[in-house]
Formats: sequence, C-alpha cells, structure tokens
Amino acid sequence: MNIHFVSLGCPRNLVDTEIMLGQLVDAGHIFCPDLTDADCVVVNTCAFIRPAVEESIQTLLEMAQWKQEEPGRRLVVTGCLPQRYGADLLDPLPEVDLFLGTGTIHHIREMLGADRLEGRRAPRIYLPPVDEMPSTVGRLPRLQSTAPHMAYLKIAEGCSSHCTYCIIPKLRGPQRSRPVDEILAEAEMLAGAGVKELILVAQNTTAYGRDVDPDKGGLAFLLHRMARIPELAWIRVLYGHPDFLSESLIESMASHPNICPYLDIPFQHGSSRILKKMGRGHDVALNLERVKQIRREIPGVALRSTFMTGFPGETDRDFDEMVAFVEEARFDHMGAFVYSDDVDLPSHKLPERVDQPTKQARFDQLMQRQAIISRENNERYVGKTVRVLVDGTDRNNTSVMTGRMVTQAPEIDGIVSIEACTAPPGTFVDVRITHVDDYDLTGRML
Repeated sequence: MNIHFVSLGCPRNLVDTEIMLGQLVDAGHIFCPDLTDADCVVVNTCAFIRPAVEESIQTLLEMAQWKQEEPGRRLVVTGCLPQRYGADLLDPLPEVDLFLGTGTIHHIREMLGADRLEGRRAPRIYLPPVDEMPSTVGRLPRLQSTAPHMAYLKIAEGCSSHCTYCIIPKLRGPQRSRPVDEILAEAEMLAGAGVKELILVAQNTTAYGRDVDPDKGGLAFLLHRMARIPELAWIRVLYGHPDFLSESLIESMASHPNICPYLDIPFQHGSSRILKKMGRGHDVALNLERVKQIRREIPGVALRSTFMTGFPGETDRDFDEMVAFVEEARFDHMGAFVYSDDVDLPSHKLPERVDQPTKQARFDQLMQRQAIISRENNERYVGKTVRVLVDGTDRNNTSVMTGRMVTQAPEIDGIVSIEACTAPPGTFVDVRITHVDDYDLTGRML
C-alpha cells in the first residue's frame, strides 16, 4: 500500500509520525511523498489548543475531498484529536476509515491491516489507555523526515504537571522517561546516519528522569553522557519547565562545547497571581533570578520563552506585569498565544473571562514589544563573524542559502540568510553579519 503522511503540531508529534512511518515501511508498505500517488493518507493530528483543533479538522476535510476523488482510497487519523474527542468524531467525519489515539504508535502496523481498513474487524476507533504506550519506542523502526543533518529525539512521554490550561496529561498520560542507555543508543544511531544537530524534546525535558530516579541526575546526567558522542556538533534542549531547572543542569550545559548554549523555558506569564491560577508553582521574582543565573553561568546563552494572554482573571495590571517581565528578561526569542478555552480544561471553571478582542489586543502589544527587543538583540551581531549551520536554499530566493547560529532552533526561531554561499546543507560556515531585522539576520560567507 502506498502511504502518505501528514504531521501536524509540534516536533514531538513529528517524532511519533516518523516512528509510525518507520514501522509501516518495515512491514512492506511504501512511503509516498506525493499525495496524488497514495492509496492511504495518515494524518497525525494536534489538539493542544483550539487553533490546533481547527487546523486538524480543516486538514481532514481536505483529505476527505482527496479520498472521494478515487474509489478505494483510505483515510486514517491518529494522535491527539481522536484521543481528546473520541467517539464524538465518528458522525461528523464519516469519511475517516480509522481513528487511532496517542497510545497506538506501537500498534500502527497491525492497525493498518487490510481487514481492519476494509471494516471487517473492530470499530473505527481505537483508544487504548495513554499510559500503555511503552517508553521504549526507540527500539521501533523510524524513518527520519527532517533534513539529514538534524533530528529530534524524544526523551520522555507524557507530563505529570497539571497546569490548569493544559490538556497534555489527559492526551499523553503521566511523565514516563525513557532509559538513558536506550536514548544514547538512538542518539548514536542518528549520529552515525549523519545527524549533526540533535534536538531533545518531551512535554517537560527538564523533568527527565525524576519519575524513575530523582537522585540519579536526570537531564544533566543524560546530557553529560550524550556530549561524549563526537559526531554530534550541537545538542539542543527544548520544552523546559522553570520548576525543574537544576544547578547540575546549568553546570552540564556550561561545561560541554557541543551542548548548545540555548534554553527554551516557557514561563507562560509575568504575574505571580496568574501563575498561581495556572497551577504553576513559581513566582515572577524567582523566574527573573533564574534568567539572571543562567546568563551568568552559561556564556553566550540564548533564552527562548512562551507567554499566554487572556487567561481567566487576567487584569490590565497582570498584563502590565507580564510586559514588564519580558522587558526586563529581554529574551533572545519569544512566542505567545492567546488563551484557548474548552470544557475539558480545569481553567474552564475559572470566573472573570477575558473577551476575545482584549486577549488579541494584549497578544499584539506583547509581540510588538518583543519584536523591538529581538531587533535590539540582533543588532549586536552586525559586523561580527558567526558560525552557521547551513540548512538549505531560501524558499523565496533560490540564489541565497539559509542557516542558523547555535542560538537559533529550527522552525521556531529566526534564520541567517547567507549570501555567496557555496556550501551544501549540513555544513558549518563562517558568516559576516551585514544586516538584521526583527528576527532574521543576513550576512556573507567568508
């Protein structure tokens, strides 16, 4: 069977897609990059917030149209959307042949058997308990879909924090850290295949290992071991949590040259009152001290964070405190999103709702302020020479190559446009920066 995959949402979802795809190819199916040549489409969905749900539904409607164009085509939906809404999807989406929840990654081979897709076995939906999915998914075949020189590596599944705005524990279960040796074996395999930048992901990377052995060293110990893999030039960490930042983690990042001086810490808000409503245990003063400590102890570190506007009960004063926090912290990279409500969220029960125009206006104001900070941060690079990992050709200008500094993560941060670049993707080059804007930089290869 020719199978085409569509992966929506975050890099964690992309890892799941690559694992499912690897199993199906290993079983004899053919990966089909071109949708028009496919017999079956698998859409791995995201349902973290309302916009992600809407994107998933829109994609399914487009794939339903594709299915109707030729008899015998099949449409399979996996991931967070069926896990969140279950049987409620059956009637609105009759075009979907099979719904598979987040706990079925290791069952995809048998789930896509012909008898099941033809409707001769079991119901159209399969939602095993989310915590049944083994953490040992690294032993399953995996087909890498990113550029050959970079890959994501999931170090844990689920989350044991219970932020009131977040559905992840319901969709993915509690934190389940993968064994260190298994992660290292996968990292060595990827490095041997040509990966130079390895990006560690989980729902909460900084909590890695605490569910298994809190005294063993957690993420710091894992990074210390992984840094010994010589082929890995960059090891990057995404999706941290401020409550789990440890002295040993900061020390480990500072002491290994191939661990990127980069930390992604979603602080979510700058008001201690709102943070308490969110179910997050830290306060603003402590968060600012963490930011200062990280910058003191990790030379050249870049900090990324994420914030939310319009959480229930957020007042003008709370929002002003968040803006003040962002202005003082001066993050190198920052994202934001508008609070998205739904009936299955604990925060749905909170009073004092913020209306949509106010939420959006606050979002716009926050991002406008960050754009100024980001440009001011970028201006320090003008006239300097930086090391850049070449990613590929600019989509809008094929005569220009693009790449990233060690302080820029793929897809979510800015890029470096490289003029006069003759180096192939996956190559490190020296670039003299000549121009910057709010998020991106431009320079010439030396």
